[in-house]
Amino acid sequence: MCHVLIIEDDWLIADYVEQLARDAGATSIEIVDCERDAVQAAAGHRPEMILSDVNLQAGTGPLAVQLIQENWGPIPVIFITATPQECVPCDAQAVILTKRVNPQALTETFRRLAPTA
Repeated sequence: MCHVLIIEDDWLIADYVEQLARDAGATSIEIVDCERDAVQAAAGHRPEMILSDVNLQAGTGPLAVQLIQENWGPIPVIFITATPQECVPCDAQAVILTKRVNPQALTETFRRLAPTA
């Protein structure tokens, strides 16, 4: 279905989100844990969907998404965060889901936003 970039600095959550994305139809996934690596990953393989935390050990998910979209155009985004109020700057088109990750909500949102080819 699509290539997904997961931006998450907690490897347990990243692994769980990866499995949910694969179950929802992702065909390839790259996981990064900081803003800089997210931008570099997008340069190497433009994602068709981004699943991102907000607060990272280095940088933020919203800033990474903003830089990626400035360079590679609009990409569907799902923020998965315990701090939705800190999603700044937050793409107006982005969906924000709160942690604890609700697998059904993530799967349904992923399938709704994922590009079809």
